Amino acid sequence: MNFKTAIVRREHFNSAHRLHNSRWSDEKNIAVFGKCNNPNYHGHNYELEVKVIGTVNADTGYVIDTKQLSDLIKDHVLNKFDHKNLNLDVEVFKTLNPTAENIAIVIYNILRPLIEDTYELKIKLYETPRNFVEFPY
Repeated sequence: MNFKTAIVRREHFNSAHRLHNSRWSDEKNIAVFGKCNNPNYHGHNYELEVKVIGTVNADTGYVIDTKQLSDLIKDHVLNKFDHKNLNLDVEVFKTLNPTAENIAIVIYNILRPLIEDTYELKIKLYETPRNFVEFPY
């Protein structure tokens, strides 16, 4: 039987950001985003879980080689996001508000083309120990 199995790789990165909508007044930005609208930015210690779901390969015993998955995450996500100001240093967030939701979607869109279509891909991003996003849901 070929049951689906999930493998999860957990990674960590630190980034700063500011939640801000340039089309809004300062008052509205503060009302909506509160202290997350700090013009001097603020940071988070993000925990990232990348879940790959598929069938176990009969030859390797793997769903996917976790070393290859780790390398993909490091090369295409961590190297771009870790110790960066997302608003200033990451091109996509110069025009996209770097909320946890948008960060998770961007990570998914980075990794999806790099992982075979036969696998399902899910992203879980913890902005704090109590706040996290899952995409797709």
